[in-house]
Amino acid sequence: MSLVKTQAEFLIHVTQLLAKAYELEFIVTGGELYRTVEQQKLYIQQGRSKTMNSKHLTRLAIDLNFFKTQSDGSLSLTYDKKELQQLGNYWESLHPKNKWGGNWESFKDTPHFERAEG
Repeated sequence: MSLVKTQAEFLIHVTQLLAKAYELEFIVTGGELYRTVEQQKLYIQQGRSKTMNSKHLTRLAIDLNFFKTQSDGSLSLTYDKKELQQLGNYWESLHPKNKWGGNWESFKDTPHFERAEG
């Protein structure tokens, strides 16, 4: 499958993930989709990333911000793996090449959802 078709399918899955998040009563805002090589190098220098193989470079990863409404009506941003696990599982169920950063072994990146090429 071409990169463009993979990117298109990835975004279809992102829309399904957003719908699932709203179903689970999360409020979602956008984070980062595309990242330049220069930005990736900067993130490595800052310790925010450890690789130049980021799927953000090919527009096959997205970082999302998940908020829960508190009892007083305020919003609370969550990175908690337990709170987001159902979304991560859902994401990975959409396609075998979809991976959630919350399930990574060495580094938990719960706002991160990606798709492998090919």
